[in-house]
Amino acid sequence: MSATLFTGGVIWTGTGSDSDAVLVIDGAVRALGAQARELAAGMDCELVDLDGGFLMPSFGDGHAHPLYGGLESVGPRVRGCGTIDEIVTAVKVYAEEHPDEEWIVGASYDGSLAPGGLFDARWLDAAVPDRPVVLRAWDYHTLWCNTAAIERAGITPDTPDPVLGEIPHRPDGSVLGTLREWGATDLVMAVMPPRDESQRIAALGTAADYYLARGVTWVQDAWVEPDDVATYVAAARQGALRMRFNLALYADPRHFDTQMAQFAASRRLVEEAGSPLLTAQTVKFFADGVVENETGALLAPYCSGLHSHSRGQERSDSGDNLGMRNWEGDSLAEAVRRVDELGLQIHIHAIGDAAVRQALDAIEYAQQRNGTRDRRPVIAHVQLVDDTDIGRFAALDVIPNMQPLWAQMDALMTVLTIPRLGAERADRQYQMQTLNSSGAALAFGSDWPVSSGAPLDGIAVATSRRTADGDPEGGWTPHEIVPIERALSSYTAAVAYQAFAENSWGKITPGASADFVWLQHDPRNTPALDLPGVGIRATYLLGAQAYRADDGRVRS
Repeated sequence: MSATLFTGGVIWTGTGSDSDAVLVIDGAVRALGAQARELAAGMDCELVDLDGGFLMPSFGDGHAHPLYGGLESVGPRVRGCGTIDEIVTAVKVYAEEHPDEEWIVGASYDGSLAPGGLFDARWLDAAVPDRPVVLRAWDYHTLWCNTAAIERAGITPDTPDPVLGEIPHRPDGSVLGTLREWGATDLVMAVMPPRDESQRIAALGTAADYYLARGVTWVQDAWVEPDDVATYVAAARQGALRMRFNLALYADPRHFDTQMAQFAASRRLVEEAGSPLLTAQTVKFFADGVVENETGALLAPYCSGLHSHSRGQERSDSGDNLGMRNWEGDSLAEAVRRVDELGLQIHIHAIGDAAVRQALDAIEYAQQRNGTRDRRPVIAHVQLVDDTDIGRFAALDVIPNMQPLWAQMDALMTVLTIPRLGAERADRQYQMQTLNSSGAALAFGSDWPVSSGAPLDGIAVATSRRTADGDPEGGWTPHEIVPIERALSSYTAAVAYQAFAENSWGKITPGASADFVWLQHDPRNTPALDLPGVGIRATYLLGAQAYRADDGRVRS
């Protein structure tokens, strides 16, 4: 038997009360407060002095892409580049240092650096003219390729826009080099050589290092294809998983009928791996794209002239562009019903208000057809939601999993988003507190590596609606500010509920897994803009120290 007593600081249990001690035995919480100290006094017990710090349930990330995040460290480092020239230079340096790599693949560049998010292949040609170069944008819905990559994919000026995709062209009709959405990006992805499996398993370790250092012990991988399932299973069998993962199997409207058997097979494969850290209980749907590409599905048309036609014509404010629905007619509703019938959880990407409505309609249809059960369906992002649909989340027991870090007036918002939505509609984005007040089970996620996977970064924005520089004073749409304790629970207990694990983790209560994060001080007494600087002293999973800040090493 192993026993540990945590004391000497504030212990936020997530149940509405604090404590000053918690006793952990064999990876589970045994007792709190005076009872914890009394029990510990009679046994051989390790003591952890919190040194005036703050112990709370570890964070969960309800929507992210950890395999992609880990792979960002393999390839040219373009994430921090602030100009197109910096990106091109980073690609050139990487290519020179890796002369034997057939393809140069990297992620994820800032899509706001070029007008309309349109990047030219010739800029990359100047760095690497003789090998394919493929970079993902930070939205992960867009690729920027050089000419060699475009040619390898067989894309010519006469290639039509594929289903669920767009190939922008220059005014002279030649292919620009930016590919938008799956139908277009898949043309290149299909001819790229696969990553080495050992490299992919190592990327899961990189992701775990990243998350554990930020106090996260569970993550929803929100986009998993069969090869990714195999990578997770291989990692599990090797004992290489160091945190909890749930896999959301990707539902593709182009191939959905053939995927149904695949979903069941993938779930069995994960179950047979027998790892307590790995589950596959979810299926991921994309209802639409993203506002920045004008592929988010809207109820009213986009209002900018930034969108590029496939033949290079700039779209005027013609009032005809409602974005892109990935599932036409009632196909999403029927697909959701079929997946729900398998007993799998529904997880739908919905950015625009039309997509959110379509997602809610699909979930309602599945409930009506398949009867009552504990479903916990999720709609992720919920960037725009029509007023008439707000109450439907609570009524249908739908979890809005939102990315609080996005609710700020940063470059992405001011350069790409607001010009496309217009000021009035832009001010109705990310209605987190409105949904919370409606009774919806608001949960948080990061969408890492699209944006920072540090929960405290997101909580800082959720509780202020301000940028790191403090803009605007008083917060953007301040009526949507989420109280700090609700923000903490949206990243802990609410994510545990989303994961069907509310009896296992997400709160510090007797019987729960000892999944903790130890912060330097109490975030409830910290100004919102200072929250990202609150240090993570240690992270615990099943009572074992998985990360310690004094040496920065992750414990296996």
